Amino acid sequence: MQIYDSHTHLNSEEFITEVPKYLQRAADLGVTKMTIVGSNTQLNTDAIKLAHQYPELVAAVGWHPENSKNYTPAKEAELESQLADDRVRALGEIGLDYHWDTSPQDTQRKVFARQIAIAKEVGKPIVVHNRDAFADTYRIIKEAGIQDIGGVMHSFNGDPEWLKKFLDLGMHISYSGVASFKNAHEVHDSVRATPLDVMMVETDAPYLTPEPHRGEQNEPGFTRYTVEAIAKERDTTPDEIAAATYHNAEEFYHIEKD
Repeated sequence: MQIYDSHTHLNSEEFITEVPKYLQRAADLGVTKMTIVGSNTQLNTDAIKLAHQYPELVAAVGWHPENSKNYTPAKEAELESQLADDRVRALGEIGLDYHWDTSPQDTQRKVFARQIAIAKEVGKPIVVHNRDAFADTYRIIKEAGIQDIGGVMHSFNGDPEWLKKFLDLGMHISYSGVASFKNAHEVHDSVRATPLDVMMVETDAPYLTPEPHRGEQNEPGFTRYTVEAIAKERDTTPDEIAAATYHNAEEFYHIEKD
C-alpha cells in the first residue's frame, strides 16, 4: 500500500529539525509522498526548501487566513516569485477562518479572493482552509471560478449538503483525522457520499491526530489511520482508498509517475 499525505506541515517547528526521522516513520506506515503546505513567509520558504531536498515532497505556498492581516504588496510579490518555483504545485493554504478570527474577516475575504486570482494567473490549483465560514468560502470560490485550475477543500468537515455544493464548483475533497473521530457523524456521511475520483487524504500534521493516536502529536505517517477509517465507513478495503487517493493527489499536484 502506498499513501499520499496531501496536506502536511513538516515545515513547522515540531518537525523541521528532524525531517528524515518523520519521513522514515511515514514510509514504515506506507506514506511515501507528501505535499508540504505553507501559510506565511517562513513556512512558505521552508516548504520550498524541503521540496528541493527530498524528491518525495512537493510544496504549496500561500497566506493562511490567520496571517492575512500581514499580507502586503511586498508579500504578494514574494508569493508570486515563489509560485514560479518548479517544486511549488499549488497556492495554499488560503481561505477563511472565523473561529480564531486573528485577522479581520473583511481582510480575510479580500486576501482570499486576491490569491485565487493569482492562482488563476499562474495556472496552479488552490488549497482551501475553511473554518466556521462555509457560506463566505463557497461564495468567494463560486464568484472567482476555479474550473480551469482546480482546488481542494482541505480537512473537509462539512455535511453532505455542503459537500455537494463544493463538488459542483469543481473542488476536490480531502479528509483528515477528523474522519476517524467517533462523533464526527456529518463527516462520516460526507465520506460515504464523496466520489472516489475526487477524494484525497491528509494529516494536517501536527494537528488533527486520528484515532487510535488521538491526543498525541500528529505526524505524516498517521495518514494510514485516516485511510483505514475511510475504508471502514465506505465498506471497502484500505488498499482501494489508498490507491485512489494516491492517484488523485498525484494528478492534482502534477507529480511525475514512479
